[in-house]
Amino acid sequence: MEQAVGNLELPTPVIRTSPDEDLAQVVHVPTWMWVEGDSWGPVSASAQVPGLKVTATARAREAVWSMGEGGRVVCKGPGTPYSRAYEPKKPSPDCGYTYRKASTGRQGDSYTVTVQVVWDVEWHGGGQAGEIPGLVMAAEHELVVDEVQAVVAR
Repeated sequence: MEQAVGNLELPTPVIRTSPDEDLAQVVHVPTWMWVEGDSWGPVSASAQVPGLKVTATARAREAVWSMGEGGRVVCKGPGTPYSRAYEPKKPSPDCGYTYRKASTGRQGDSYTVTVQVVWDVEWHGGGQAGEIPGLVMAAEHELVVDEVQAVVAR
């Protein structure tokens, strides 16, 4: 069992946002977050010795986002990629965050955003089965958050 679980190659999550993670997010405008589909799974691996084969399958359970300004979001799926089918001002249907403060003045003028994808593993073989909950793969990305203000001129 340990060898089969050890053979699992869980992917490092790939962070995506809308606005794009390499562009500035905007205070009071919803940020959509998701991890790329390849980062979500399921992932299987096996180990075998003569007369015994054990297979382990990992399934992502949730993505836990730390947004850098103190906010935390738990998403039960990978999140929904933004597309033009959605209204620009609408929040994500399943994984989003709205910043309250700009990142100006912080180190790098950005927030460090982290995502931890939590995986649960089920294994079976040799007439036995079991679960190993809570394996974590993590990634981080620096997000710049700007404040946009309108100027009224006559």
